[in-house]
Amino acid sequence: MNKQRAIEISESPVMANVTYQGMQVYIQQVDAQNETARIYPLGQPENELSVPLDSLTEH
Repeated sequence: MNKQRAIEISESPVMANVTYQGMQVYIQQVDAQNETARIYPLGQPENELSVPLDSLTEH
C-alpha cells in the first residue's frame, strides 16, 4: 500500500476495506519514516501488529 494512502485511511473516520494476509484489519497508526503500520484484525484490538506498508492491500 502507498504510504500516503495508508495515512489517509488511518486518519479517516470512514472504515476502509484493508487486508493483511487475507485478514481484514484496522490501521491504527502509520510510521511514515519506517514505512510500517500498526494494525489489528477487526474486532481484535488486543492482537496489534506492526507490519510493512507493502503487505497491506486496499480492496
